[in-house]
Amino acid sequence: MPLIKHLQETEPFSQLPESVFAELREAAIQKQYPANYDIFQQNNPPTGYLYVIKEGLVTITLVSPGGIDMVVDYRKEGQFFGGTPIFTGEPYAGGARTVKPTLCYLIPADILHRLQKDNPQIGRFFTSAVLSRVRKLYSEIVSEHSGSALTQMEAYPFKKRLSEIMTSPAVTCSPDTSVGTVARQLTEHNISFLVVTNTENEPVGIITGSDLVAKVLAPENVDAQAMTAREVMRARPRTMTPETYMYEAMALMTRHNLNYLPVVDRNQLVGVVTPRDLMRYRSQKALLLLGNIKEEESIEGLASIRKELVRVARALLSETRSTPEVMEILSHIHHAIMRRTYQICLDEMAADGLTMPDIRHCFLVMGSAGRREMLLYPDQDNGFIFENFATDRQPEVDAFFVPFSEKLNAALARAGYPLCDGDVMASNKEWRGRLVDWQGRLNNWLLDPEPAHVRNSSIFFDFLPLVGDVELAHELRDMVTKGIANHQGFIYHMMTLDLRYKVPLGLLGRFQVEKEGDNAGLLSLKYGGCVYIVDCVRMFALERGLQAISTMERLQALVAENVFAMETAEHIRAAFEALIFLRLRHEIDLVEAGQTPSHFLDPHALSKTEQDLLKESFQAVSKLQDATKRHFSRTPF
Repeated sequence: MPLIKHLQETEPFSQLPESVFAELREAAIQKQYPANYDIFQQNNPPTGYLYVIKEGLVTITLVSPGGIDMVVDYRKEGQFFGGTPIFTGEPYAGGARTVKPTLCYLIPADILHRLQKDNPQIGRFFTSAVLSRVRKLYSEIVSEHSGSALTQMEAYPFKKRLSEIMTSPAVTCSPDTSVGTVARQLTEHNISFLVVTNTENEPVGIITGSDLVAKVLAPENVDAQAMTAREVMRARPRTMTPETYMYEAMALMTRHNLNYLPVVDRNQLVGVVTPRDLMRYRSQKALLLLGNIKEEESIEGLASIRKELVRVARALLSETRSTPEVMEILSHIHHAIMRRTYQICLDEMAADGLTMPDIRHCFLVMGSAGRREMLLYPDQDNGFIFENFATDRQPEVDAFFVPFSEKLNAALARAGYPLCDGDVMASNKEWRGRLVDWQGRLNNWLLDPEPAHVRNSSIFFDFLPLVGDVELAHELRDMVTKGIANHQGFIYHMMTLDLRYKVPLGLLGRFQVEKEGDNAGLLSLKYGGCVYIVDCVRMFALERGLQAISTMERLQALVAENVFAMETAEHIRAAFEALIFLRLRHEIDLVEAGQTPSHFLDPHALSKTEQDLLKESFQAVSKLQDATKRHFSRTPF
């Protein structure tokens, strides 16, 4: 991507006058870096350049308090890194390492300093995260919380990415390579497989030693000298990207019984991962959670596995990583348990002589499960969507899916996912239906925005396909997007219902706790802060017709749409991370103490730093509420 074209489309340079870009073009130099090269390391002094990637891939790394190197972000073509120290003079907060050969534009610091004099937004952009008080307090508390080396080892599968463990470069051949040459390569490199790539370095196949035996040596009347890689390879291999977490690769390779996994960036091969690579880091905890879920035959066994999530969560919080990532990892395991529960129930239905009708269907999870923001003890929010089958088939469909839904919800409850108090579950006929039925419900909600309909929609809008035909979910998502576009006033009603309540913070900055009942003297981290961020960000995303579902993905998309400034989004993200961190840590402490987990806590039992963090986070939420109210208080009709 040309340097100037990119800068003209990217904050904070997009508002600069045209004359400035000629100076930037003249001053920038190009530099090529090899793969796996440290451009700079954490705590290095500034090099004096802003780096803009022309071609390649760079990881941003942090060293945890336990001394473990972690990948926390990726920068791709057109993105930049290394800008903050130019304006703060401080050492690099993280390192930058290439994943593959990378070509960068280097913009000198002196020209950026000159530009800042007339365009102060440049300096503010790069220092906003550093100056965030919420972020600073949060970082201090997380650092204090980091755990032992043993706990960190248990977290390895959940914090290592494939770029950190893959073998690179991979041994390859072309589709036209002779089988004899392939055999020699396997022998010379002492490997069990190689990747077949085309002229664009895209993986098109895999050849293993067993493939050669089965397709070349074992058959009779085969001319091995005339055969090529194309004739013996396994075409279209499964692949993953460098930023994929190790636990995701473990789950995929276990599920499909793979002994190899090509790693690709923008379809180009950058490395390979094998079970041996995974076993170097794989703890027994990871084996239990990700390997045994697929093999577990009983709901009680799944319930036992689910209880291990407390230890995983504790291990994850021992690392200086973002809590949205922790939630995504926990959600991945929750989803795996739910999928296995679904299959066990399906097998039991078959054993009872009940056969699923031949219709397209999809099991949806909603709410925090749909956003991939699950913590330790989420309840159930789920439903079924079916294709538009003929009405006269309804009795046939109900004969299977009514008892199946009841069985499934009951089994999920036994596995550790409580029944939904609001009955938002597949066993409720209002949460099952054809596409046309869902369209009718959606229209009813949008045209009659009474509180119950608004509350239902807030759960439903965050749906995710878990099992079945995902195309049905895509069609349903399109219905939602079009429905909101045609009834923008509905968001106004969402806003008025949601913002009736304020964060539990008084005018003088004092915590406002519950006055009576079981939670007297406590405040809710969920209903006092987290839910407002989720709901407000959702409203802005719905207004823009964005397809993102998780809160952080929505926030990122809203920055790209220029709805939120980067600085504002960072403040919201920091508050969200802090609130989730405090809530998850509190849940873990309660469970380990043998108590029922809860999002209610005593704020006065927190340390002074933690109380300050909680107050700053609540204030950030309050500002977001005010901004949401101002934006959506326009006449909705």
